Amino acid sequence: MTINLEDWDEDLPPETPGEQYQTLVRSLRRRRGFGLLFIRCSPVDGKLLVERVRKDLPQKNIEALHFDKPIKNLYDRVTELPNPEEVDILFIEGLENSLYQYETEKRQQGWDTSETLDYSRRGVPPILSHLNQHRERFRDDFNICFVFLLRPFGLKYFIHRAPDFFDWRSAELKITLDNLSLSPQEHAKKLLDIQELLAGKHQVSSDRASLWFEQGNLLYMAQDYEGSIASYNQAVTFKSDYYEAWKNLGNSRYYLGRYEAAIDSYNQAIELQPYYYEVWNSRGISLDKLGRNEAAIASYDQAVQFKPDYSEAWYNRGIALDKLGRNEAAIESYNQAVQFQPDDYQAWYNRGISLKNLGRYEEAIASYDQAIKIKPDYHQAWNNRGIYLAKIDKYEEAIASYDQAIKIKPDKYGAWYKRGIALDQLGRYEQAIASYKQAVQFKPDYYEAWKNLGNSQYKLGKYAAAIDSYKQVVKIKPNDHQAWHNQGISWAKLSKNEEAIASYDQAVQLKPDYYEAWYNRGKSLDKLGKYEEAIVSYDQAVQFKPDYHEAWNNRSISLRKLGRYEEAIASYEQAVNFKPDKS
Repeated sequence: MTINLEDWDEDLPPETPGEQYQTLVRSLRRRRGFGLLFIRCSPVDGKLLVERVRKDLPQKNIEALHFDKPIKNLYDRVTELPNPEEVDILFIEGLENSLYQYETEKRQQGWDTSETLDYSRRGVPPILSHLNQHRERFRDDFNICFVFLLRPFGLKYFIHRAPDFFDWRSAELKITLDNLSLSPQEHAKKLLDIQELLAGKHQVSSDRASLWFEQGNLLYMAQDYEGSIASYNQAVTFKSDYYEAWKNLGNSRYYLGRYEAAIDSYNQAIELQPYYYEVWNSRGISLDKLGRNEAAIASYDQAVQFKPDYSEAWYNRGIALDKLGRNEAAIESYNQAVQFQPDDYQAWYNRGISLKNLGRYEEAIASYDQAIKIKPDYHQAWNNRGIYLAKIDKYEEAIASYDQAIKIKPDKYGAWYKRGIALDQLGRYEQAIASYKQAVQFKPDYYEAWKNLGNSQYKLGKYAAAIDSYKQVVKIKPNDHQAWHNQGISWAKLSKNEEAIASYDQAVQLKPDYYEAWYNRGKSLDKLGKYEEAIVSYDQAVQFKPDYHEAWNNRSISLRKLGRYEEAIASYEQAVNFKPDKS
């Protein structure tokens, strides 16, 4: 029966890798003469650790002994070094292979699992018996600091089966080299080391699972998600209850957009570890990606149930609620997020959006104030702050906010556009024009900005320029009936009535009930002396807007010009009826 040596890996105190490494380096730098250090680390991390210590302590003479086969005598191996008297630090790697052999022999002798994992003195691995018996010789004969690099189960073997030797230790550390900080060369070497270990004959299932898991992590960090998926699948094949591997398998699938498969992996992880709040959160994100917002919220609820101060889950819960239009509940979630993480500027930002959706603009602005206080270069928050200030007619403040947004991100065309609108509202048309021009410079197909540019140019009497702007609009969006209409008005201002009529024709073709376009079309036809056609246009205008007194009045004028006085009077009476003060 294969024994899971990982069963011995529990309950060792977690340490901060960076701090532990610095502690190790300081200890080795100060040390003179004999000493014992025990480092809990993976075999691959052990190899990299030796290389890093050599770089960080060039003044020390550092050697390493790696054993890929079982040994029973370490003392003799040390004496066989070329110049052991010159060695300051000696790393010992691979003693686990001696322990694997011991476990195999016990099973062959008929020991059951409980006896194998029992810490009694019924049996001691030969290598540990050797160290217990010869500890004084190590101390007296070697002026060396021995650094044992061990997996967790190997370290526990020393603690329980070689206490005489282990008690002389000066430090016991856990070292995990951060995969994110590896150089490309270190990354490649670590992968090769893992593959070499996987090819070894003495690896039990739990060790193979750990190595596949570690390889998966390396590939994941390199964004090779297909490769990491294959590795994590191997890890859970060798150790089906490896919930961390199930979690990371889910993460890799998520980044490839395989959300259903990711959820399946997360389900496996939380079945094994129901309190795994991070997985509940990741599961919620995948459900959210599939549009299953209610299920996502339920998953986030589990995450915050197991970790009430889990700000990320509260934040994600708020997003899901937002998508369902449940703005009040979303705000409550964002409130929880910023309570537990006050510097979460994204939560403050999204909180502002939810408040805006409820028309609570002042509170939304206050939320954006918090976001930009934390992250002053948050151009999205400056931009939205400007939008909501404009909503409450604070145009000067809105412009100042847009200015901040475009100072941070000069090509933020949306801010240039909104800035132009605010300037328009203040009657500062020249400045508005300049703003709109910036918007279309950075986004040439921004038809809304082209349209507003044309409107501002029109207000300043720059009709030819306005026409050019409207032409850009309909080039980008041919079905924009307003742009066709506005182009027609501008042509009319230049007394180009034929061109104006052609533009109005486009407008009413796109929007047959566009009464203003019918009215202005009638005016241009009237100026060309086409009174019958003008009357037809006015008829269309009052059909779609019966109280359109201007159209009734102009219809009366066209009828009078045709000598149809009775009809003209009747039309005029309609105008007066809808606008009694109209003379």
